[in-house]
Amino acid sequence: MFRKVLVANRGEIAVRIIRALREFGISSIAVYSDADRASLAVRMADEAAHLGPAPSSESYLRIDKIIDAAKRHGAEAIHPGYGFLSENAEFAEACAAEGIVFIGPPPSAIRRMGSKTAARQVAIAAGAPVVPGTKEPLGEIQEAKRIAGEIGYPVLLKASAGGGGKGMRRVDREADLESALRDARSEALRAFRNDEVYVEKLVLEPRHIEIQVLGDHHGHMIHLGERECSIQRRHQKVIEECPSPVMLAHPELREKMGAAALKIARAAGYANAGTMEFLVDRDRNFYFLEMNTRLQVEHPVTELATSLDLVHWQLRIASGQPLTIRQEDVQWTGSAIECRIYAEDPGNNYLPSPGKITYLEQPSGPGIRLDSGVYSGWTVPLDYDPMLAKIAVWAPSREAAIERMRRALGEYVVEGIRTNIAWFDGILADECFRAGEFSTAFLDRFKPPAAPAADLETEAVAVLVASLKQAKSPAPAPAKSSAWLAIGRAEMMR
Repeated sequence: MFRKVLVANRGEIAVRIIRALREFGISSIAVYSDADRASLAVRMADEAAHLGPAPSSESYLRIDKIIDAAKRHGAEAIHPGYGFLSENAEFAEACAAEGIVFIGPPPSAIRRMGSKTAARQVAIAAGAPVVPGTKEPLGEIQEAKRIAGEIGYPVLLKASAGGGGKGMRRVDREADLESALRDARSEALRAFRNDEVYVEKLVLEPRHIEIQVLGDHHGHMIHLGERECSIQRRHQKVIEECPSPVMLAHPELREKMGAAALKIARAAGYANAGTMEFLVDRDRNFYFLEMNTRLQVEHPVTELATSLDLVHWQLRIASGQPLTIRQEDVQWTGSAIECRIYAEDPGNNYLPSPGKITYLEQPSGPGIRLDSGVYSGWTVPLDYDPMLAKIAVWAPSREAAIERMRRALGEYVVEGIRTNIAWFDGILADECFRAGEFSTAFLDRFKPPAAPAADLETEAVAVLVASLKQAKSPAPAPAKSSAWLAIGRAEMMR
């Protein structure tokens, strides 16, 4: 096992990984930009390395700076988390060139599966079903019109690289194709430095279900079942579940999708943790969509339902240890649900809400897990994704898990900025959601109950109460780590 690992990320995932390292007795190195100098991850880590200014292009996306930090601090391995450089084959290769272990798949597998068009080719060769569409990026507009006409409208234009809904456009008629293709390429280039776009048939109102796979470097591979990820806003997941409601009614579907996911992973030469994403239509036909060659944001629901720690297994596999879990050993118990907590304003078109958290009260209790990267007094920067935390719950049944989540959200208080915490309660109370009858189009039609408008007197009282709470609250505990103390000393010397 490793002695020291650098965490090449920020926010709640950096905190999650640092905690896992601590449980193994492994020293941790955090990296940070100017905006994250006082972050929770830096406070928790044993050491910390400054990368540069706030923009990710000058900090978290700088391969040279991260490799240099790892070498200076004596890291034997780097965990990339998710986002940033986690699916960058050049980064994985740069680690290998310096004798540093990349805690993730081989660079060849990242290249093979990182491009959606290349991944579709691997899936087809493995005999897995894929959504009808192109195997190669689109060329000129005439080619795009011909292919879209053959597939039949509506179609979906998608960036070959990246994810998160960027570089994606729905097209319902040929007259809109040219402008949509131009916009998709432009957005893909800005987001991923790659303007390649392909086209596929739009599956109307599908479920988005993904399969977690885990493989070692000794030829052993298993799947850990599915996550239901259909509750999405602008192609971005906001609520995830394990198991999926559709699997509770049709358990044979899990077996079929798990087998397909393993075929694709083996064909790609995959190792470590990864996720196969599928669309499932109304008739329970499923189609391979893409692969995420990294840990997923929503991995806690799989951990809660299977009692397996994915980050622990990532570390074991990267250090050369074999998988000791057989497929028949994997069991799913109860139901787990996760909500992504964002600093955003649902009442104002979900605009980001950066600023200082003046008061924070987080839920706790049996069956509640909180992966958070913030604390009271922390200023949420505008420079990055506005996700603050993920709250996940487990209960013996889906119905009980929904009620536990509603209770936990009701106890979650964040003041000083706006969040989407209250917005989730309307979703969890919705009859279709509670019945498990939904698709990726759910939020397009969902209308949350209108919140009562607060008058000035009520707002004034709320501000006074928040001030009194803050005055009574103890200051954040000083970090025990040398990383935080060293930064503090450096700041005082400036």
